[in-house]
This record gives sequence, C-alpha cells and structure tokens, in this order.
Amino acid sequence: MQSSTPLDDPANILLSPEVIARVREGVATSQQPEVRQCITQDLAELSAIAQGTADRRVSGRLRRWMMRRLIKSFFRVRIENPENIPTEPNVLTANHLSHLDPFLILAFCPPHPYYYILGDARTLYNKRWKRWLIGWAGGVIPLERWWKEEMAVMAAADHGQADLKPLATEIRDHVPNGSSIQQMRQIDQAVQALLARGDGIMLFPEGRLGEQEGHMHLPLKRGTVLYAMRSGVPIYPVAIVGTKTLYFRKRLTLRFGPPVQVPHQPRPKRVAIDAALADLEQAFKVLLPEDYQEPQGPQLFSQWLNHLFW
Repeated sequence: MQSSTPLDDPANILLSPEVIARVREGVATSQQPEVRQCITQDLAELSAIAQGTADRRVSGRLRRWMMRRLIKSFFRVRIENPENIPTEPNVLTANHLSHLDPFLILAFCPPHPYYYILGDARTLYNKRWKRWLIGWAGGVIPLERWWKEEMAVMAAADHGQADLKPLATEIRDHVPNGSSIQQMRQIDQAVQALLARGDGIMLFPEGRLGEQEGHMHLPLKRGTVLYAMRSGVPIYPVAIVGTKTLYFRKRLTLRFGPPVQVPHQPRPKRVAIDAALADLEQAFKVLLPEDYQEPQGPQLFSQWLNHLFW
C-alpha cells in the first residue's frame, strides 16, 4: 500500500489544466440548485434518524436489485471470500478508485444490514442519474468539504498566482469547507442511531480517490474507527480491484476480508484509535493486489464509462 507523502499536502498538488477544470466543475456543482436541494433533503433525513424517526428509503432488496441491474449492464463482477461478507451491523470500509465504488458494493452486499453511504456530497450528486438513483433509494449521508485540489488552488492564489484568485474567491464564497461543528455533530448522532438500530455504514477511509490500483493513501481517516468504537461494532474491509479504469465488460473484483474488531469506547482513547487504524491498514495490505496488471485487449466505451461514473 502507498503511504502518505509530502505530495498529499495541497500545496504540492500539481495544478494542471485538468485539475483546474475539475475544480471549476466542482465549484459549479456546489452551486447547482438541484444539488443543494438533494443535500438539504438528506440533512433533514439525518435529523429524523438522530431523533429516532423512520427515514425515507426503499427496501434493501429493491435497492440491491436496481444496483445489480445497473452494474451488470456494463461489467462482470467477481466476489472473493464471500464468507466474510458481513450480516451484522458494521462499518464497511473500502479503498476508493472510482465513483462507481459505492454502487458496486451495494449491488453485491446483502440487503441487511441496510448500508448508508457516507461520502462527498458533490461527487454523489454531480450527475443527473446519480441524483435520481440516490434520491429514489435514499441511504446517503452527505459530507460537504473542500477538496484537496481546491485547497491547492487557494494556496497558490494566496502565494501570488493572480490568475487563480477569482477561482479561489469562488471556492471560499460558495463551497462549504467542512468545518461546521453543528453538521458534524448531526452526522455523528445519525451514524450512532443507525448502527444502534441494526443498519450499517459504508465509507472510504482514504477520504479521497486513489490514484493507482493496489495503493491507498495513508494514514486512513480517524473517523472510520471512531464510529465503530463508539458504537461497539466491527469494521469490515473490502478491497475493490479494477475500477480505476473502466470499460465495457471489464471484470471487477470485490475481495472481502474478516472483521477488524475494535474496543467499545464511547469516548475512544488516542492509543486505542491508533491501534485500530494500524489493524485496519494491515487488513487492507493483505487484501489489495501487490502487482495489479490491467487486462490486455480492447477497452470498449472506456472514455464514456469513465465519464459516466465520474
């Protein structure tokens, strides 16, 4: 697995034309009325969950059927170690290579426990089909935050790169930075309520998309183990293989690992948090391929599929 390096510092991100274009697209997405409406609706659902009120969602079986139809229309999927697929309340964690990943997992996990996706709001709602599918299915916990690329743009503007100053101003004025204590408390309360009632949480502990098959950005985010420790549920790791580059009929793999047990601590201690993170990182090291090779042959509809699931 790949460990964190100085390149993970936003100030060291190469601001290529492609990165700048992605930032502009992300800022525009944050201001779309349809996206804001989805986020507002999901946050209202979180309040209902935290208060013990039933939230709006379709049945787990129907959601899995729909997701499986979607995935199987484009790809072939191999499940490895199915005996490790969880059937109890848990925090399900995966490496993150594509915005396809949460839909892929939902398509091949049992309908119970019912998983709620904890993920970046803009990448969950940046396309019309995602807004429709997630809006229909429910089960999303949206995170609003600055991307590392956006922080790199603001850092460059602050250091005198005049051409980026208007974009940096747009980011500061229109993109929530993720520092809202009220919203984070709301999410934390909802997560605890969901796990207590027997549901599951799906999250991607790198906190960003990976750049290479078989590699993860370390250290993993502490929230991963905090949720599990506060609720007394295990963490299940699943390695996703093959989604970095997508094309028609490509074989994708979900490799499930045994649970990582963590101590139940309503107020987790730093030593226990660090130990649990180390155990989770080791679990992924065992699951991820060491020498992934992209299959040879034609990559049909690759550009279209990679854009569709961006």
